[in-house]
Amino acid sequence: MRTTIFAVIWLLTSSESWSQEAYQVLRGDAQGFAEVIRGKPLVFPRDHAPHPDFRIEWWYITANLQDDRARQWGLQWTLFRQALNPETKTEGWDSNQIWMAHAAISAPEGHRFEQRFARGGIGQAGVRDISIDGYFEAWLDDWQWRSEGRDVFPSRLKFSVGETQIDMQLESDADWVLHDDRGYSQKSALGQASYYYSQPDIRISGSAQIDGDNIGLSGSAWLDREWSSQALAQNQHGWDWFALHFDDGTKLMLYRLRSEGAEDWLSGSWIGKDGVKKHLSHDQIEMTPTAIRSVSIEKNQQIKLPLEWNIKLPGLDREWRVKPLYDKQWMATRFAYWEGVVLVEDTEGRPSGVGYMELTGYK
Repeated sequence: MRTTIFAVIWLLTSSESWSQEAYQVLRGDAQGFAEVIRGKPLVFPRDHAPHPDFRIEWWYITANLQDDRARQWGLQWTLFRQALNPETKTEGWDSNQIWMAHAAISAPEGHRFEQRFARGGIGQAGVRDISIDGYFEAWLDDWQWRSEGRDVFPSRLKFSVGETQIDMQLESDADWVLHDDRGYSQKSALGQASYYYSQPDIRISGSAQIDGDNIGLSGSAWLDREWSSQALAQNQHGWDWFALHFDDGTKLMLYRLRSEGAEDWLSGSWIGKDGVKKHLSHDQIEMTPTAIRSVSIEKNQQIKLPLEWNIKLPGLDREWRVKPLYDKQWMATRFAYWEGVVLVEDTEGRPSGVGYMELTGYK
């Protein structure tokens, strides 16, 4: 127990240590932890629950919204779980599980974010197993995402960022999207992998109480679920990730894992109007940064980021331009990264959709 407490204190008090540890968790030696195995089927609702024998996992919600004045908004809410060692201890003060949550609001007035930490085993944070508890719930303190019954949807998401209160209803009746090979998501030529599935077809509505105003919001949300014990190779130090909703009802998830001394790893999923997924491999994706700009971060520092992109899927004869709603959507958390609303245009500059972009590992 003492080792676990010291490890938590170390992670929560050192910004630099946490940032370094976050990447090492993703590419470190997985000996003793559970392995990601190709061909092992994902089973629902069981796999909505935690997998404490794996090193790390997350429940990741992003949402593109509009208010009653047709202004663009964005919401992000994420719950992360990490096992400090391969021992599966989930109960009481001996728990080796730690939890971290991020929340952010991209509003017309600017970007706001907050982070929280908790230890496992004492009820402060966790995720319930629907098959055991009869309902789904993911929480950290009073940040809560809870279902109304024996499925993830419909559900209610409530959290705060500073004095801003968010209260949203989430609904979906679409099938789950299993990425890559039926949820087995390979991350490098060396065999690193995760289990990865999404629900990209979520209807979301509710309100934000911000600066004394109660603002109605509605739009579309995207849920990502992923867990692994070694998701990155040693030479992979960051990624560029997109989740895009197009105006014609199609959707796209894709990412680039940047590799030193080797070719970048590209992968994605094209989701048709009928919900059918097509896996996109490296030679079916072209991702090209078209504008690199500096973004202010904490301590009066700046970081250069590829904020505008050209994305092309040659096999589907589709191409778009992607740009941020505004540049300053930096998450100055212990594991710092850029995450925010992006706007999608066709090659003629016509609006074609909205989405979220994440950029990590830039120095």
